[in-house]
Amino acid sequence: MRKSELFMLIIIIACFVIGIYLYPKMPEQMASHWNAQGKVDGYMSRFWGVFLMPFVFVGLALLFIAIPRIDPLKNNIEKFRKYYDGFIILFFIFMLLVYFQTILWNLGIEISPNLAFPILMGFLFFYIGVLLENAKRNWFIGIRTPWTLSSDKVWNKTHKLGSKMFKTAGIIALIGFLFQKYATYFILIPVLFAAFYLIVYSYFEYQKEKK
Repeated sequence: MRKSELFMLIIIIACFVIGIYLYPKMPEQMASHWNAQGKVDGYMSRFWGVFLMPFVFVGLALLFIAIPRIDPLKNNIEKFRKYYDGFIILFFIFMLLVYFQTILWNLGIEISPNLAFPILMGFLFFYIGVLLENAKRNWFIGIRTPWTLSSDKVWNKTHKLGSKMFKTAGIIALIGFLFQKYATYFILIPVLFAAFYLIVYSYFEYQKEKK
């Protein structure tokens, strides 16, 4: 078993144990969603409020384990596997902290998502930039457009640029910590712009290669 797979297993078991222990302490209706201003605007039943995330962890773990095994270009994934494993660990830490934020809020310890999310998303986006920088062409991980998947050259150029853009998006998201009222915009606008720009960029790079 790889370290990343063992890490996921430990997190899943820990979440179910914590959920079972804290279940009686949770309200019947748990706060589960917050708006852009950090105000609660959604609730769910106690069972799903406590156990939805652990079940999501199980599904994510199965997906992350399956990807390197079922990808037709699995040999390429092995070339950057340590970065993929690093992403798995970081993503599970990210999701675990999101879960804890929800649990703590419903226990009366109200940590605003507008305080926590810019920091968490900033680190996640930055590491995605690191992953993109090292990713080789495959069907599941990276900037997968018809044009990057059709050309190693277009893949490499798009991911080199994508790495810089996602690292920048991560830094901007972190700055959102200082402007909590507008934190959502610091998180969403840079990453959405990067995603759109990279799709267009890969198309034009492919057209240039064809010529």
